[in-house]
Amino acid sequence: MKESCPGSKEIRNPYPEEILCVFCGAKVEIWSDETETKCRKCGEIVTRDMKPTCLQWCPAAKECVGKEKYEKIMKKLAEQDG
Repeated sequence: MKESCPGSKEIRNPYPEEILCVFCGAKVEIWSDETETKCRKCGEIVTRDMKPTCLQWCPAAKECVGKEKYEKIMKKLAEQDG
C-alpha cells in the first residue's frame, strides 16, 4: 500500500465539523473535505472557505486523494481566490 503524506489526512479521512448557516443561524454539519452543504433548517446551500492545503503545491496530490475529490476542492479554492 502506498503511503500518503500527513497533510492530506483530513481529506482522505474526513471528519464532521459544525458551522453556522449564514441564512438562518442554525448549526450545520459539514465534513472536513466538503466545500458546501445544505442547511437542514432553511434548505439553503451553505459554503465555507477552504483552508490552504497541500493539494495546491504537491505534484502527487491528485493521485493521493483521488481525481474527483482533488478537482472539487481545487475548483472551490480557485473560486475563493478569484
